[in-house]
Amino acid sequence: MSHALGHRLRDGQFPAPSEIRQTGVLIVGGGISGLSAAWKLANAAVDDFLVLEMESEAGGNSRAGQSPFIAYPWGAHYLPLPSRESKAVRELLAELGVLQGDPKAAQPTYDERYLCATPQERVYRNGLWDEGLLPQRGLDAAEREQQKRFHERMEAIKHTKGNDGRPAFAIPMEYSSHDPVWRKLDRIPFSQWLNDNGFTAPTLHWLANYACRDDYGMAHDQTSAWAGLHYFACRNGEASNAASDTVLTAPEGNAWLARGLARSAAGRVLTDALVWRIEERKSTVAVDVLFGAKTVRIEAQQLIWAAPAFVLPRVWPAIPGELKAAALAADYAPWLTANLHLSDFPEERHGAPPAWDNVFYDSPGLGYVVATHQLIRRRLSGTVFTYYRALHDVTPAEGRRLLLETPREAWAEGILAELERVHPDIRRLTTRLDIFRNGHAMRRPVPGSLWGGHSSRGEPQGQREKLANFQSRRITLAHADLSGFSLFEEAQYRGVLAAERIMRTRGVRFKSSI
Repeated sequence: MSHALGHRLRDGQFPAPSEIRQTGVLIVGGGISGLSAAWKLANAAVDDFLVLEMESEAGGNSRAGQSPFIAYPWGAHYLPLPSRESKAVRELLAELGVLQGDPKAAQPTYDERYLCATPQERVYRNGLWDEGLLPQRGLDAAEREQQKRFHERMEAIKHTKGNDGRPAFAIPMEYSSHDPVWRKLDRIPFSQWLNDNGFTAPTLHWLANYACRDDYGMAHDQTSAWAGLHYFACRNGEASNAASDTVLTAPEGNAWLARGLARSAAGRVLTDALVWRIEERKSTVAVDVLFGAKTVRIEAQQLIWAAPAFVLPRVWPAIPGELKAAALAADYAPWLTANLHLSDFPEERHGAPPAWDNVFYDSPGLGYVVATHQLIRRRLSGTVFTYYRALHDVTPAEGRRLLLETPREAWAEGILAELERVHPDIRRLTTRLDIFRNGHAMRRPVPGSLWGGHSSRGEPQGQREKLANFQSRRITLAHADLSGFSLFEEAQYRGVLAAERIMRTRGVRFKSSI
């Protein structure tokens, strides 16, 4: 994120509006939620909307870079096979031609170019590569038995329903069971749930910790047990031409999905646009936007706020008190991504062969994905490794300070030293190393943050639920923050839901995607 531009919201001193424009619907935020709202509006033949994006391009955490010969991700890099609950995801994939045939089929067929080529993943431990994410070498019978029992338990939970008939864990998360038996797991850390259920094996705790670092940017002893179980049990999508654990990916990560959504908003996405003031009026919402050195006031009939929730109180002076508290109630995980441009593939250690996702068992970073892995019909002389690291071992505030104050050279040296243990010749082959710092990468699902209450039963709502359920006469919220964690399916759902809410208020006829 352009922190220098974003930090201007703290400092103030913006020029008065010098121009006024009008639109029907104004979408603030060009990440997956904002683009999904635009996609849904456009597919319902609503064309009087604009999308504002602070960065120089839309896409949010799904943006990508481009080398002379291959694209590569800057953030999100895969999409699991969508379950039937992820109706909007399947609609989008069918529209893009990636899901072929009936989007409602139990086992759709997917374009093989987007099915992750095998081998999909491996883990580096004790000087060797193991296939898959759970190490197998050097384990005793008791630990192997725990691994087996854990997989069986997760598979059983995938097919478990609450007393309301809903799946215990679903994606989008709002489709999950309201049963208190499951929702009370939000009160404890995931590490405690593992121990309470007899899962004490080091490799299982490592896997749970890796999963939480990977999806939530935090350790498993900091993560809600509900969120931890959601990671393993929410997705049950299948394909007629791939195993159920196969993911959809491309060299550029999820940028192809962002581009697919953005096609519907062609010509209506305004970049380098910093929203610094919102005023809800009787018949419009006035939004002041900084473009370079000039402020433009955009008057809209409806506003969709599809940017991170914590920013909203800074730009909406009259924000209701309860909404302000909810927007500021959670913190965000700081994140570091690096792209290493290599002149050739580096030297390999023994064990499992090179994979798309290459994970480190005992290392500060999560590992790396290989941009050229999908090019199975040809091998290029060079490649790009995208390295990921969640700064989970410090407080979020300290992580953001480190991202701001640590020189790029120090990050680069640390990353090369880490990778050098696995690939001894990585320095010699690295021709370029780019670093991306994201101080507010994703909202953190700490214990108690997801299910504070069940409004449908008259119980008090939690802060996340207040965000998810808020809608004033002119302003609607849409962002993965409303789900409490950042996943493509959640971001898309929130954007589509916001668009459908607005279309109902405007009397627009449409076919629901949720």
